[in-house]
Amino acid sequence: MLKKLFYFIGLMSFLMFWSSCRKDFNFTPSSGQLSFSKDTVYLDTVFTNIGSSTYNLKVYNRSSDNIAIPSIRLSNGLASNYRLSVDGMAGKEFENVELLAHDSLYIFIETTVDINNYASTNGRFLYTDAIEFGSGNSIQSVPLITLVKDAVFIYPNRDNTTKVIETLTLNVDGQPTETDLQGRELLPEELHFTNEKPYVIYGFAAVPSGETLIIDAGARLHFHANSGLIVKEGASLQVNGSYSNDQDLLENEVIFEGDRLEPQYADVPGQWGTIWLYDGSIDNNINYATIKNATIGILSDGNPNDTNDKLHISNTQVYNSSSFGILGRNTSISGENVVLNNAGLSAFAGTIGGKYNFTHSTIANYWSGSFRQFPALLLNNYVLDENNNATLADLTEANFNNCIVYGNDNPEFILDEVEDAAVVFHFKFDHCLLKFDNSSNAFTGPNYDFSDILLYNSNTFNEDPDFKDPQNNQLIIGENSAGINQGLSDFATQVPLDILNVDRTTSPDLGAYQHITFQ
Repeated sequence: MLKKLFYFIGLMSFLMFWSSCRKDFNFTPSSGQLSFSKDTVYLDTVFTNIGSSTYNLKVYNRSSDNIAIPSIRLSNGLASNYRLSVDGMAGKEFENVELLAHDSLYIFIETTVDINNYASTNGRFLYTDAIEFGSGNSIQSVPLITLVKDAVFIYPNRDNTTKVIETLTLNVDGQPTETDLQGRELLPEELHFTNEKPYVIYGFAAVPSGETLIIDAGARLHFHANSGLIVKEGASLQVNGSYSNDQDLLENEVIFEGDRLEPQYADVPGQWGTIWLYDGSIDNNINYATIKNATIGILSDGNPNDTNDKLHISNTQVYNSSSFGILGRNTSISGENVVLNNAGLSAFAGTIGGKYNFTHSTIANYWSGSFRQFPALLLNNYVLDENNNATLADLTEANFNNCIVYGNDNPEFILDEVEDAAVVFHFKFDHCLLKFDNSSNAFTGPNYDFSDILLYNSNTFNEDPDFKDPQNNQLIIGENSAGINQGLSDFATQVPLDILNVDRTTSPDLGAYQHITFQ
């Protein structure tokens, strides 16, 4: 105890001595010698009335003196649409902000702009302001710039507290059932999406039974978190994109993505829900579309025996899906020039049986997130209930012609059949490039008998497709691809042009692309 007492007395003496010797900090007004991490802060692009991400500006005092910045303010003052946070304090004007020698501080910046308050050009308005530092003749400023885009907003009705209260009624087992799925049915005047303005959707927008949603070439659809599109029973979706001459702008494609336009969100999976082709929806067609950053790109339920297929999809890319790129559940899908990649589970899954036919398509998965347990392509014929009992259904067709099925794992296709004499499990890979290394003999049974030409005809296994940049969804094949000239001409004549409008009928390559020489 005595030792602790002496220690305490000694510590107190030191602190008193240090305190008596310390000089108080002196701050002199800054004289325009601040440095900044950016000359201009670009807050990128936002939709009207949707808040931006938070951006930052770092302010440096590189001098040997402690300074006080007399004023930090927005040029437009309290009327500015920008918001600041300086040293944890929110506001638009700050006085006598102290900054030690050789020290720095962060300023955080956000904005929300109503484009209707300004004159816009082609639905766009460049909103600007500046942060001013100092006063009098020593003012320094950093410009702020934001591009604001007008849009058509579709969202459920709200009460006075802005809480979404409208939910969808869906047909469940033949009965109208109110769900907890937030959203509403599209009105008659909303059933034609044009390319004049982007569409921003909150909640699920539902195509009513008996109606068709038509989406024009060049249209842009943006979905908020947990939002999407539902095509109800008896309804149809017609996505009428067309080939784009500029493969960077994709001016004629229909693009489905999230509603955050900042560059850091460009390739983030799982930003929105799905395009849900509900059980009983019919004659759905998607041509020249890009569907990215969803949870499930397309979810297709039911209608396994539709003569015209429930979904026909062509010249379309689906990528960066946090779960599945395309998930079919006892449904019917046909596709040509389809490119699937980067899914947290499978790029394509045909489950609970169904009917699937893909020609000249690239089904890949180069997911770089957490460990992936599912292959790029999954087929099965069952669903399990809560007691682990299986309900089986026919896989009447699953044909993959002149396709590539590949990825960064092994194997990249699995045929998960529960055998039963009462159901069929029909599939065939014909002239495909496949990733499946079974050297460990982990997969056995007739479904993996690669010598059976009724199941596997003229396929190439485990050779490099030479994709340009698969991690970044560029699945064009190069001049060293194992898929060059390996396609069957009969299939190529069914799809004579590749996804980039290149003729493939003379010497067809496998997958959605004819090969190129990489620059």
